[in-house]
Amino acid sequence: MASTRGLRERVREELTREIKDVARQQLAQVGAGGLSVRAVTRELGMASSAVYRYFPSRDALLTALITDAYVGIGEAARQAESEVAREDYLGRWTAVFRSVRDWAREHPHEYALIYGSPVPGYAAPEHTAVPASEVVVLLARIAIEAAAAGNGGLPADGVADALTADVETLKSHPAVAGPGEIAEALNETPASVVLHVIDAWTMLFGAVSFELFGHYYDVLTALDDYLDRLAVKSAAPLRLTHQNG
Repeated sequence: MASTRGLRERVREELTREIKDVARQQLAQVGAGGLSVRAVTRELGMASSAVYRYFPSRDALLTALITDAYVGIGEAARQAESEVAREDYLGRWTAVFRSVRDWAREHPHEYALIYGSPVPGYAAPEHTAVPASEVVVLLARIAIEAAAAGNGGLPADGVADALTADVETLKSHPAVAGPGEIAEALNETPASVVLHVIDAWTMLFGAVSFELFGHYYDVLTALDDYLDRLAVKSAAPLRLTHQNG
């Protein structure tokens, strides 16, 4: 019985992967707004009822693709950041910037799904917020660890009351709250530091989106260097440094 159940699970995993692979091909061909479960079933040569057992609606399939994209970009950022010496805080920060851009360039249609135009009639479920926050939480971790090690700073510049309230609300969000050192440290982190991390997050994804969607055309060509410039610029208020100073 256990062997039969294991086989069914493997078949289900394989078919789920095939469905999502075909759906990603559709993203490239017709965009997220044109995604159709029926078109996916035709491409797979399956009955619609079989696919609907895995994804009962277009929105369910979109949610799976969106979650996979957020997980993919988060994993790429964590992997790149983990390969840099722990004491090289600016190097870790820059690695996150570069890895996000690299992933987006390798997966442009999936990037457009999560950072492009909203899909008409679709609202992402709340649970997608956790994988969506992985990159900004990673940046926050670097800033907090650098400050704790004395290799960074915690600027205390003035923050509007409304923004301070936003930050306090953010600290209790499921994506960042909960057990663990990062959540505890974040609770003690000034609003100005959290906002500097959000500034960096905005710079990073703004620059990547500008590049992928063609907004740097006839403006900039040295985009590797420009992204590194933004990484250094966004890290400056946090006083992050390289390992060698």
